[in-house]
Amino acid sequence: SGVAWNESHHCRLLAGLVPDQFQMCRRNLEVMHSIVRAARQTKSVCQKTFTDMRWNCSSIQRAPSFGPDLLKGTREAAFAYAMAAAAVSHSIAQACASGELPLCSCGSVPSEVPGPDFRWGGCGDNLSYGLQLGAAFADSPLKSSKLGTQALKAMNLHNNAVGRQVLSDSLDTKCKCHGVSGSCSVKTCWKGLANLDEIASDLKSKYLAAIKVTHRLIGPRKQLIPKEVEVRPVTETDLVYLINSPDYCTPSPHLGSLGTQDRQCNKTSLGSDSCNLMCCGRGYNTYTEEVEERCHCKYHWCCYVVCKKCRQKVERYVCK
Repeated sequence: SGVAWNESHHCRLLAGLVPDQFQMCRRNLEVMHSIVRAARQTKSVCQKTFTDMRWNCSSIQRAPSFGPDLLKGTREAAFAYAMAAAAVSHSIAQACASGELPLCSCGSVPSEVPGPDFRWGGCGDNLSYGLQLGAAFADSPLKSSKLGTQALKAMNLHNNAVGRQVLSDSLDTKCKCHGVSGSCSVKTCWKGLANLDEIASDLKSKYLAAIKVTHRLIGPRKQLIPKEVEVRPVTETDLVYLINSPDYCTPSPHLGSLGTQDRQCNKTSLGSDSCNLMCCGRGYNTYTEEVEERCHCKYHWCCYVVCKKCRQKVERYVCK
């Protein structure tokens, strides 16, 4: 984390790079800050997105030394790859717009004609550069690696592309108002990407609806097709997986399951974070915790808020 990324020998400090990534690092040293940032963001966003489910993305902490749950073609692997691919392109696209990278700048001005109440301006995220460099970095291990089956490589490459597609679809018009005393007589607008939490939320929906596939020869080449005959064909926006996931209820090192013992659950929920589902029917223990919160807040003219601190007891529930 403390690497300056200003000399090519720094590339040797990153574990797990394949030769193509290593060469890309040496040729584009300045972009490595964005790639390292994307790796960190992928870890934190994944864990935040799945905090309410049995699989809470804790296995991603060991990256790039993935556990079995992220190596064997599960739907969890599908999410992790798609999320990482989206994050690296997102990070580079925004680094271009913020002036961090010397080889790129703002995204191109949109071709669509601006409306009567706004004009194109500002500095949009450079999505095309982010996609180009991000794909080169994220896909190269899958194209050069001798590890893994052809089916697994095809699955991971497909899911990487889904991640970048979700990112591309999130590009939206963002505006800033100008005018006397805050009026919006003139608006300057640009194209900006959604934040990674929103990207992760979209990908979680795709994770829940992911299609189990097989890698089969169709015509001249092998393709990913649904395992079940009655399932609709795979599209470029579907996450796909090859094998069923463990239920994540009990620890199983060879499956990559950590189990849900001692995980916090929600007694009143009916969703995946409910004590019944999270604890897999084993029941839960209740304990009381004292927490300190801000309370009795008062607004003072002008312009600050003063609060007191209150201590109160809250009940927590953890799986047996």
